[in-house]
Amino acid sequence: MSDTSQLTAADVAAPDRAPSGAPRLHLSRYRDLSLIPVILVLGVIGFIVSPAFLTSDNLIGVLQQVSELSLLVLGEAMILICGRMDLSLESTIGVAPVIAMWLVMPSSGSATYHGIGLLPGWTSVPLCLLVGLLIGGFNGFMILKLRVNGFIATLGMLTMLRGLQDGISQGKSIVEVPRSFSYLGGASWIGAPAAVWICLVLFAVGGLALGYLRHGRALYAIGGNSEAARAAGIRVDRITWIVLAVGSLLAAFAGVLYVGHYGAISSTQGDGWIFQVFAATVIGGVSLNGGRGTLFGALTGVLTLQLVVNVTTLGGVPPLWDKFLYGAIIIVALIISRFASGEKQD
Repeated sequence: MSDTSQLTAADVAAPDRAPSGAPRLHLSRYRDLSLIPVILVLGVIGFIVSPAFLTSDNLIGVLQQVSELSLLVLGEAMILICGRMDLSLESTIGVAPVIAMWLVMPSSGSATYHGIGLLPGWTSVPLCLLVGLLIGGFNGFMILKLRVNGFIATLGMLTMLRGLQDGISQGKSIVEVPRSFSYLGGASWIGAPAAVWICLVLFAVGGLALGYLRHGRALYAIGGNSEAARAAGIRVDRITWIVLAVGSLLAAFAGVLYVGHYGAISSTQGDGWIFQVFAATVIGGVSLNGGRGTLFGALTGVLTLQLVVNVTTLGGVPPLWDKFLYGAIIIVALIISRFASGEKQD
């Protein structure tokens, strides 16, 4: 058991304080700001590559894409901090909206896609979120009660949910969705997409919870050393189960925003997003070993990632190279994190 893990578990209930009673200043917290200069440099490079980079349409487009992806990053960051991993978020963003449409779309009519018409259209958003919660809850059941390896369990869920999405949607994009379902992703508030404001609020709420609430701070203790956390009186399994459910809920909500943005549920919605999610969380300083990282760092990570993709796209790099970039970013970030932390590996 490391000293860091012991301190983390013991200090869950109260912020770190110096003997004088004043809050301690941890230089390590400035790690959260390390990507700010990178974002500024990318802005300069983007302007040099193409004057279109600084246009309002391009920047708003980047923010819109960030808002959709960042909800998955938010969920995955909390799960990783807790010492777990969920690969199925990639499929949840697609299958949750599809199931919701299957339940509300009429079984006949002029629409190109027919469901079973079981519920009215206004229930589509709550249904989508409920599906996300159920997926996360089932993941928690497999991992915490059945003791299935989390990586394998969520990998299997990713594959199964992708197949379920294809089966229910019949491999087609669903273009006729209720107005209530597409509103949030397509609306604009105070000159910016509503999704951007929603994303900022959710990150702020999550950051405050992890920083100031006892159960939020418990995530770091659980991720640092679950046995020490359990000895300190933390309900490890319950909190981990809740975090897995909330992560899937956020992925389902990201699906709502995505559908509103593009006006349809794509048959490949979310496909390959897990690479972007892990790239963003890793470069944002969230440890894959658990117990370290912040949501602000994760947010700057996803913004940096999208700016890199945007700049390369404006520079004429084909999108087929995107996955290569995601993988390279993950590897470089892991190497930098390994040497910066000074941890010894076996």
